[in-house]
Amino acid sequence: MAMPLKVNEVITLHEILRRARHILLISCFLSTTLLAQSGEVSLRGQVTDQSGAVVAGIPVTLIAADGRVREAKTEESEGRYVFRDLPVGTYTLRVRVKGFADIEMPGVVIVRSQPQVVNLQLSVVMEQQEVTVKEEEAPSVSVSSANNASAVTLRGSDLEALSDDPTDLEADLQALAGPSAGPSGGAMFVNGFSGGNLPAKESIREIRINQNPFSPEYDTLGYGRIEIFTKPGTEKYHGTIDYSFGKDFWNSRNPYSSQKAPFMLNEFEGNAGGPLGKRASFALEWQRNMVDNGSISNVVVLEPQTLTAVPFNSVLTTPQRFTRLNPRVDYQLNQNNTLVVAYDFTHSDIRDAGIGGFDLISRGYHVTYTDQTVQVTETAVLGRNVNETRFQYYRTVSQMMPNSLSPELQVLGSFRGGGSQNGLSFGTQNDFEFQNYTSMVRNKHTWRFGIRLRGQMDDSITRQDFNGTFTFGGGLAPQLDSNNQPVLDGAGNPVLSSIKSIERYRRTLLFQQSGDSPAKIRTLGGGATQFSIDAGIPNLSAREVDVGVFAGDEWQVRSNVTLDLGFRYETQSYIHDWRDFAPRVAISWAPGGGAGNSRAKTVLRAGFGMFYSRFPLSDIVTAERYNGIIQQQYVVANPDFFPTIPPTATLAALGYESTEAVSSRLRAPYVMQSALTLERQLSASTAFAITYTNSHGVHLYRSDDINAPLPGTYDPNVPGGGTFPLGHSGPVFRMESSGIYNQNQVVANINTRLKQGVSLFGFYLLNRAMSSSDGIDTVSANPYSLAGEYGPSSSDVRHRVTFGGSISMKWNLRISPFVIVQSGAPFDITAGSDLYGTTLFNGRPGIATDPNKPGVVQTQYGLLDPNPSPGEIILGRNYGRGPGQMRVNLRIAKAIGFGSEVGRAAEQRPSVSAGGATAAQASGRGLGGIIGAPKTVHRYNLVVSMSIQNLLNHNNRGPITGDITSPLFGSANRIAGGPNGEGFFETADNRRLEAQIRFTF
Repeated sequence: MAMPLKVNEVITLHEILRRARHILLISCFLSTTLLAQSGEVSLRGQVTDQSGAVVAGIPVTLIAADGRVREAKTEESEGRYVFRDLPVGTYTLRVRVKGFADIEMPGVVIVRSQPQVVNLQLSVVMEQQEVTVKEEEAPSVSVSSANNASAVTLRGSDLEALSDDPTDLEADLQALAGPSAGPSGGAMFVNGFSGGNLPAKESIREIRINQNPFSPEYDTLGYGRIEIFTKPGTEKYHGTIDYSFGKDFWNSRNPYSSQKAPFMLNEFEGNAGGPLGKRASFALEWQRNMVDNGSISNVVVLEPQTLTAVPFNSVLTTPQRFTRLNPRVDYQLNQNNTLVVAYDFTHSDIRDAGIGGFDLISRGYHVTYTDQTVQVTETAVLGRNVNETRFQYYRTVSQMMPNSLSPELQVLGSFRGGGSQNGLSFGTQNDFEFQNYTSMVRNKHTWRFGIRLRGQMDDSITRQDFNGTFTFGGGLAPQLDSNNQPVLDGAGNPVLSSIKSIERYRRTLLFQQSGDSPAKIRTLGGGATQFSIDAGIPNLSAREVDVGVFAGDEWQVRSNVTLDLGFRYETQSYIHDWRDFAPRVAISWAPGGGAGNSRAKTVLRAGFGMFYSRFPLSDIVTAERYNGIIQQQYVVANPDFFPTIPPTATLAALGYESTEAVSSRLRAPYVMQSALTLERQLSASTAFAITYTNSHGVHLYRSDDINAPLPGTYDPNVPGGGTFPLGHSGPVFRMESSGIYNQNQVVANINTRLKQGVSLFGFYLLNRAMSSSDGIDTVSANPYSLAGEYGPSSSDVRHRVTFGGSISMKWNLRISPFVIVQSGAPFDITAGSDLYGTTLFNGRPGIATDPNKPGVVQTQYGLLDPNPSPGEIILGRNYGRGPGQMRVNLRIAKAIGFGSEVGRAAEQRPSVSAGGATAAQASGRGLGGIIGAPKTVHRYNLVVSMSIQNLLNHNNRGPITGDITSPLFGSANRIAGGPNGEGFFETADNRRLEAQIRFTF
């Protein structure tokens, strides 16, 4: 049953809704008032290319009968142009863009109070294409806020060489975005909405990366921001059908598997679009992915007969299925208003999930996700203003069913066996997002302001760890001789040494088989280190609302100077924080530019902004669920009842309860970011940019045990010992906002087109990031000391190089490489035991000065002490450094065209064909020839391609084991790579090949 919120939460939720309602009314009033004051629209329309992609930033000329000329430019977002307050008369409409047939449309009649709508479609002239590519496909610099040289815009055929696989597509986009600045990583927006699923590549119209980083419209950091826009319908019917195939027989063996793991990929995708009468169009995308991935467990276990620790490898095929259906309808309500309605349905079904790495086959579970998204966008063009109203409803339903309900067995850094911790769980999350944004142009000022209101509701039934978990860790124990008896020193006392977690588990089984008592087993270095189990009410309901308002002005101070001023205000329910004001300012200057020098050679940019992060609903759910009332977490240190589980009442007497809480002083963290950029046109074919960013974050989320035993009162070997400051035993993990973050980055990127058909791009990153937190789950190793907590952030990858390019060859063949090389990421080194009575195994070892001290461990980082003495220097957080990574990908594509040719006739409105070059390709906007599959001029095209991931078969190691009592300390037991947006893993093989055949019409 749903649990009510606390009284103070209800008050906070009511207050946020009240304020949001007032802000919304004010915003709508201002929008209506300002729109009503605008001039009358006389002529408007949209310019697209043959693929239906909008064409932005091109001039549209209108010539009156008396020869007077007016000019408008198509806007960046939708490619629309508008002429206002035209005198009554007859005009000629003209569009001239290099690489396209000229459009000249006489006889456009303007009548008062009857605005005309003329949509234009550009047609590529193939005879001019060579000249156009050479002249205009080269990158250029300008002072426009949305044209920073570090930004990338992908349209039309630019997208086609990106991977069709969702995992690799997302990785490609993140790589193109480069390393994001700030502690939270990059952010992705789809059709202007936050959250939701990554759309299939075939349904993507345009991608903008790192554009206008200090825009107040967005709450997230601009560097690393990815904006995705999906395709609308078009005036002509068109479609695409894809089939992709991959099999383990042409892949290389995973280096962490003793045998080649099975792998089978079959993916079917398609899309279609066209008109629905004169005022509407549709687009439909569908997808069916079937991937059978070999899940590889690479662990250290005990040989059943001899109880000897041995490496163990297992492989199980994990069937993964994904289905998507995504229709969209664009409808012109009247001369000034358009409506877009889209629906997205996805369903994922994964059997035997949760297996691999340290997790054995018994840990598997069956998981399903069903997501549904409805998006409605209404755009009103009234006078000199554009108002956009957007609404999104997102619903996800998940279900987890474990294969086994046995207790989990966790031998730290060796293996995880038994059943899954997830238990039988169900969840439903309903999210909504409302936006109202207004754009106005007043002389040299472009204003944009608006409001965003979001709400999240989570209803779940979670039985996490209801089956219990036995944990075995390392630590000090008596040395045993060949007869498994303690070795004594000269005084008759046992000689102590540090043992691995797997050795403690071995001794437990060995002496249990010998019939020894639990007390004797523990004196011999056996026995479980900890047992935990959850109980109580699995049902919980929680909700959260946040609101953000913004306003910004792009001011063209001079022809070579642009000043951007803006602010943003945000607040949310649950936390008592009303101070989240975020100013933004940016300036760009082209020295020597102006009317006499229309094309800038050098642009200098500077910017500053504050960016807030919200307290997520998932953390609210955690705090509410484990508050000690809804659910109880019982923890028993050094339990003597392995492998049986006593009744809950007995556990409450043997151990103590662990609870979660949220600090009453919690506030939203924010990052203050400054950036300086130098952009330079090195030659007609090459643009270069170097950017320095400084990011300082405060109030980062982290947690601490505020009821840890007082220093000097806790002995790990004495169960139940210690003096607790709150008067009762058991940890109380309080979520706080006390972390800090400091980052300095230098990014140099270059874009060049050496000649027609040969394009290169790349960037180099020098980065240093330090912090005292890597997120809400960061807990101080020593709850009474912050020494060593400020250290390398998890994002502290010092060096990264990304390189890509495209070589177009004869016979419609194109080769597109993509290379990423980076230095290693940091990892935390831990002692493998609960040193401070917090129930956590995150205590860090000391730096040993006495090599004869019992238990010290020799490592590549020196002599480390897993049982540090008072006053001993403790290793800092994230002290370890993993190996570097290198990924070389290659895509080879061959296009075969047939049917009638398109693009040669100089028609004003040619038919749409996926075979023609797009505006981005012909005019040079976007990456153009850098990425993109080969095209022909035919109406029908068959494209055959092969994608090779990790061409050099390099072993990119996954997470490094930092537990010094693990037999795998300092090494990885799986390759790098996580699940994609569908929840799929495709890590069975190291080098992976994928063939694709695509038919377009």
